[in-house]
Amino acid sequence: LAKLKPAFKEGGKVTAGNASQITDGASAVLIMSEEKANELGLPIRAKFHSFALAGVDPVTMLTGPIPATQKILERSGLTLDQIDLVEINEAFASVVLAWQKELNADLSKVNVNGGAIALGHPLGASGAKLCATLLNELERTGGKYGLITMCEGGGLANATIIERV
Repeated sequence: LAKLKPAFKEGGKVTAGNASQITDGASAVLIMSEEKANELGLPIRAKFHSFALAGVDPVTMLTGPIPATQKILERSGLTLDQIDLVEINEAFASVVLAWQKELNADLSKVNVNGGAIALGHPLGASGAKLCATLLNELERTGGKYGLITMCEGGGLANATIIERV
């Protein structure tokens, strides 16, 4: 890996070894009110606790999950210590590392089954993939709160906290 050439600029740090491939994808997540789920006889697995959007300078866009996380924690009244698991979509390894450094996050809670570099970065399906992965792992481990955060491009990022029920 150390011998791979930088992908974007001479002397750069991003290589094919620390960036995910990009693939096309499509997905859907079924979201509805508790009343509608009960009416249809569907199981309720989680509820949306909080949602936030944030933007940063498009040139340094890979830092967007940092203010998105800060904003959602403030909005939700939760601390990062209260979050059981985190799924952060990292098209580049530097995204998670900058996020962890800024927020002093416990990496043992982050992308516990692998992130985008290991599992893929399907355009059009990333959000649903992160939501399904997070909810399945919360159910498996008995966790309560999960945080999803990801860059959207152009300096935008979002964050969602779900609560397992």
